[in-house]
Amino acid sequence: MSSTSHIRRRGLSAFATAAALSTLSWAVSVTGSMLLTGAGPAAAQATAQPFPNKPLQIIAPFSAGGDADLAARALANVLPRYLNGQQVLVVNRTGASGAIGSEMVAKATPDGYTLLLARVGSQAVLPALAPKLGYRWNDYTFLGLLELNPYVCMVRADSPHRTFDDLVNAVRKNPKKLTYSTAGFGTIHEMGPQMMFDVFKLGKDAAIQVPFKGGGDAAIAILSGQVDFGCGNLGPANPQIQAGKLRALMVTLPERYKDIPDVPTAREIGAEAMERIVGWSALFGPPNMSKEQVAFWSKVMAQVAKDPDWIRATEKIGSVPQIRSPADTATFVREQFETYERIGKTFGIVLNP
Repeated sequence: MSSTSHIRRRGLSAFATAAALSTLSWAVSVTGSMLLTGAGPAAAQATAQPFPNKPLQIIAPFSAGGDADLAARALANVLPRYLNGQQVLVVNRTGASGAIGSEMVAKATPDGYTLLLARVGSQAVLPALAPKLGYRWNDYTFLGLLELNPYVCMVRADSPHRTFDDLVNAVRKNPKKLTYSTAGFGTIHEMGPQMMFDVFKLGKDAAIQVPFKGGGDAAIAILSGQVDFGCGNLGPANPQIQAGKLRALMVTLPERYKDIPDVPTAREIGAEAMERIVGWSALFGPPNMSKEQVAFWSKVMAQVAKDPDWIRATEKIGSVPQIRSPADTATFVREQFETYERIGKTFGIVLNP
């Protein structure tokens, strides 16, 4: 069994069992109420329709073709199998680093028909670093983590920095000399280097940030030699890594990733704290969704976790399938928020999206 399969399947059986029991409890409760009131099946059918009975929408708060959009569409393509055949539409509500779409869902009716494709940037980084944001990290109903995006630090293939230790030592010996590319201030591309500076006691301004318009541009800047190094999600850089034009020095997953098996993990190089710097997608709902709705979506997510088409699509975009329960998702997101909140306070990072 591969390491990524082990990550994906760990705890899935217990998760599915808990979801099934919760849904069963809901069904028993409804049946008991029908008996007590004298309402039979026909009366119940006349007064209520099974959920869902109309199309649903998943709000992707970033533009088409990006990590959030691809994850949303991979999920939307298989969900009708578990939703009475109802269509699931992906709606891109972009702007303000994901804040516009995120705030829309935070204020939506909690009926289960409008959901959010949550991302690390819009659901952890922004709430931690933008005090004027119109929502908080926990202004949602957590339905489940979907995937992890391997996060790597990398250099050009001909760089003199052959290992992560080489890079750390070069930054230490040449303070404020080396440069690194990001997709903008406050993005996850910046958080990795900032965490590196913190873990290895290199100082706040150990290297110079050069911001670009997106993750793809940030990777191209490394490739072209405009900067010395950079960190970001593996997906946009993986073709160049596989072609031998970029060299990954470290990945923040707990275990080595199958596409780059020779690249050590953060834990292996003595920087376990950097494991918290990782891309991810999750499914959130508006606040105050009912326990019955959460149980319903828990059951659906447990089915999606075993869907071969969803697994294949998720791995194709360079992600690790990682569906978790609502409770585990809430814990994970809280830890993510606290990580970026601490980085923001340590390095004085304040955002105004």
